[in-house]
Amino acid sequence: MFTVLHDLVRYNIEFAIGLGLMTAIVIFAGLSFVSPVDPTMVYLAIPDQPPSAENWFGTNSRGQDLFWQLTFAFRNSLVFGFTVAILSRIISIAVGLTSGYVGGWVDRSLMFVNDIFVAIPIFPVLVLFYFVFRDDLDSFRLALIMACFGWPFDARLIRSVAMGLKHREFTRHAVFAGMSTRKILFEEHLPYVMPIIFSTFMNNMLWSIGFEVTLAVLGFTDINEPTVGTVLYWANSHSAMVVGVWWWVVIPIILVVMTFLGLFLLAVSTNEYIDPRSRLRRMGA
Repeated sequence: MFTVLHDLVRYNIEFAIGLGLMTAIVIFAGLSFVSPVDPTMVYLAIPDQPPSAENWFGTNSRGQDLFWQLTFAFRNSLVFGFTVAILSRIISIAVGLTSGYVGGWVDRSLMFVNDIFVAIPIFPVLVLFYFVFRDDLDSFRLALIMACFGWPFDARLIRSVAMGLKHREFTRHAVFAGMSTRKILFEEHLPYVMPIIFSTFMNNMLWSIGFEVTLAVLGFTDINEPTVGTVLYWANSHSAMVVGVWWWVVIPIILVVMTFLGLFLLAVSTNEYIDPRSRLRRMGA
């Protein structure tokens, strides 16, 4: 694992840039643990103050220090994206490996369910869940719901790899040695799909955070919980750009772009590393 990370940082400038951007965002989000203010409290500072030495990112119309507010917002959004990505990876790994290796009616049944989830329009369903749960739809419940829709494309990709591994010599040796199906899948096949899992993990985080921001800006989440989307929701509610409080919109958007760009570069560079020809070309071979 460390060898792969070293090769990516050394030979792939996109990975190095993406890693740097995400490291900066994670450190920024981590500052929330030493925040001197409560992010849910309002009018603790003079409203609508521009960025200064006292308030680095300025204050918003609700009397909140935007710097500390955004540390909580990005921490919650990153935790949300990480939770969705982890849960959906678990489902996609289980479905993809089982379907590709076992085959037969198991493969047909799992892919039938997979195709159903692919065909479901996600955004209207999430909006429907909001109207069902209302105030009870917190970030964790939304993450669970989104994880149920974030696995089918990646499960089919893992399945295609598992179908190739099924006929490899080491798999036949494992079968002849009496290894169980579970052991073959998770001890023999899982290491081969780990680069794909990491790449799709980054993509899934990007997808889930983007959906959270969209839903929150439209008011379809818990607007009192600080996330990137709810920060922009309150900025829009107070017409921040119209009244001249531009920093309430511009600074969060810059940080969001950094986050999305970092995740995208990590996903693309990892996906390129999976291809041996692209990897060798990067290394000058």
